Amino acid sequence: MTKSKVTRRGMFAGSAALMAGAFATPVRGAPPEAQKITGELIAAAKKEGKATWYTSVDLPVAEKIAKAFEAKYPGVTMRVERSGAERIFQRIGQEYASKIYNCDVVNSSDAAHLIVWKREKLLAAWLPEDVAQHFPAAHKDPDGMYASWRVTLAPIAYNTKLVKKEDAPKSYADLIDPKWASKIVKAHPGYSGTIMTATQQLSRDLGWKWFEALAKQKIMQVQSAADPPKKLALGERSVMADGTEYVVTELKARGEPIEPVYATEGTPLITGPSAIMARAANPNAARLFYAWSMTAEAQQLSVDVGAMRSAHPLVKERPDRPRLADIKTLREDATAVADQADDLKTRYTRIFKV
Repeated sequence: MTKSKVTRRGMFAGSAALMAGAFATPVRGAPPEAQKITGELIAAAKKEGKATWYTSVDLPVAEKIAKAFEAKYPGVTMRVERSGAERIFQRIGQEYASKIYNCDVVNSSDAAHLIVWKREKLLAAWLPEDVAQHFPAAHKDPDGMYASWRVTLAPIAYNTKLVKKEDAPKSYADLIDPKWASKIVKAHPGYSGTIMTATQQLSRDLGWKWFEALAKQKIMQVQSAADPPKKLALGERSVMADGTEYVVTELKARGEPIEPVYATEGTPLITGPSAIMARAANPNAARLFYAWSMTAEAQQLSVDVGAMRSAHPLVKERPDRPRLADIKTLREDATAVADQADDLKTRYTRIFKV
């Protein structure tokens, strides 16, 4: 795996001067007015006819969401551009530096990205009615710039054909037992926003010495947080140290031999905010998709077909897994990730030599 030469701190060094002052920032304490999905908005979106969605959610899930939107609003086509969250972050930085504005709506599994984009005035303020009325404060920007489209976890998991339940790891401390050497798979924070966020939480709460011990276990290193569950299902590894819960849930629902473990120390919690880009080429279609994606209907769809968690209180949990409220989770700190991301990737790369 090659190291990126583009850093988070330097991402917008060239473009920040071009963008500064281009878009008004709402006055703190005066967020934009809540917006309904109106006939006028739908008509304007259909006139544009399309929107491009950059997302880090697993491609089959993203395509299901896009098709559901197209069925709801015929005449508006969604183009899905899927990649790892860290790659999306780099791509948008490079595109904006070159005055290329392909992205209309963006979703990242690294909430820190939204903080950075807001700081650089790359987001448009627009507050969907459902976000204003239902979403907890922790899941929406006070200035109406973004909100949590999805919530997920990064649990441990194991292959039930290769590991007995009584022998499976119950904690992060268990993963450094020599018996798991050459049997663990994990994803990379340089590619995955989910893993970047999880790495920050685990390094804060367990310390870097835990990562150093894990690196001695001869792990299989993959890129996306969606990859470790798939490697387990294929039997290529017995245990995953991290990965995204929604893929684990979907694989298990299809009968694959995979079982999640919510570690005794706590499981990393990851929010995945969405936002409208300030330079969106199709702003009305972007607003329609963004607003629809935050409705109880669309959020329930994300849970049902994509195994996401939702911040919308009217959405029902899936019955085939524990309720989020019943799982001990680690504290997410997106601001810390925004400020520490380059250091986290550098230290991780040095420890794991990848």
